[in-house]
Amino acid sequence: MSQKLDKIDLRILHNLQDNSKITNLELSKRIGLSPAPTLERVKKLESQEIIASYHAHVNPASIGLHVQTFVLVSLAWQKEDALNRFLAKVKDLDEVVECYVITGEADVLIKIICKDIPSYEHLLLTTLSKIEEIERLKTLMTLSSVKKSNVLPYDYGKDDDVFE
Repeated sequence: MSQKLDKIDLRILHNLQDNSKITNLELSKRIGLSPAPTLERVKKLESQEIIASYHAHVNPASIGLHVQTFVLVSLAWQKEDALNRFLAKVKDLDEVVECYVITGEADVLIKIICKDIPSYEHLLLTTLSKIEEIERLKTLMTLSSVKKSNVLPYDYGKDDDVFE
């Protein structure tokens, strides 16, 4: 169920996605509302699970994680409950940071982040290739990141002041 959001709610979301460490006072100044109603609105957005959580965005390379791959996974559908069994197994792999059920060339797309190529090779050969629900794996190695945004594309309307 989609919640009806007004311009102020959208301004709050935009600002918090851009910087979740912003103080309530600074947020209130940016959206043009006093601090108490701003805090009420943020709490409402949290209680409605529109704001799901707050996170520290860590640069993987800064902690020694230099390899990022996307892996297309084709499942062995003849295996009983192949999708659910596969998903249960990859949920336990720390290197798998994202997992999507998809359509098209494969059944699942997983994003893996690890230290280096030997680490990825080890994960591929000793862990992923041993998952019996997998029929085929295709690795897509990333060379560089061109764009990565943490701000979702809301319909902010035509008003330029929404992006303060």
